[in-house]
Amino acid sequence: MTGKIYIHLVRHAQGFHNLTEINQQIPDPDLTALGKEQCAALRAEFPHQDKITHLVASPMRRTLYTCLLSFAPAVQAGHAVTALPEIQEVSNLPCDLGTAPKRLAAEFDDAARVDLRLLTPTWADKSPGSPWYPGTAKLEARARTARRWLRDLGTKFLGENSGADVDAHIVAVTHGGFLHYLSDDFEDIVLDIGTGWNNAEYRTYELRDPTGQDPDAQLSETNESRDRRKDRRTGLNETERRELRVAYGDLIKKEFGTPSVELGVSRGAR
Repeated sequence: MTGKIYIHLVRHAQGFHNLTEINQQIPDPDLTALGKEQCAALRAEFPHQDKITHLVASPMRRTLYTCLLSFAPAVQAGHAVTALPEIQEVSNLPCDLGTAPKRLAAEFDDAARVDLRLLTPTWADKSPGSPWYPGTAKLEARARTARRWLRDLGTKFLGENSGADVDAHIVAVTHGGFLHYLSDDFEDIVLDIGTGWNNAEYRTYELRDPTGQDPDAQLSETNESRDRRKDRRTGLNETERRELRVAYGDLIKKEFGTPSVELGVSRGAR
């Protein structure tokens, strides 16, 4: 029997930068006490703890800690958290600029818990010439790269376990703004907060093309996942969601003067 690839996208729990606008000047902030409580709630709520095959997180401290705390059973079972720079947050505010790999290695010094090997010395460089610069084309490109990477991760696992009746369950912890690019779904985005995702919220996706031939590795949210948030869904069809994406980009350009500014940059969505 051929297994499926499930990708559980998660927004990090509350960080100190989410409390006030001035806190967005804090470099790579930690989780608040409430954020840690949100991790405990997610740990209890998430129904696939014993099925997790891979843990992935943005290399920001708040996402790494959200992953370690929320999915502690998988960590204790031997799954390390892979830090994936492609899923870091959008903006170049201090709160969204990452920590140097050497400092992260000193803080997360147990290699069995956090794998930092994908980080380069320039992974947190968001200057205009960098691939991490917050421009629309670059955001879409790294979201596509991240989806392909996650698909390849699941495909490899299924290939290595072809004789077993198992599915790949990949957890990816990232950020409120970037999640809309990663899922390619702007249906419920709210301008005032820059995201439609709650802190410590998870949604589950499958590949639209399970054959692995889709060059964009597009995702489709499962019915069960959509039903969990049915009171927040707008009922827009795909064409209307695409139009909303364009309209939202126009609003960002009008408010901030450039399309490259992060979604909700002045409102702490991250």
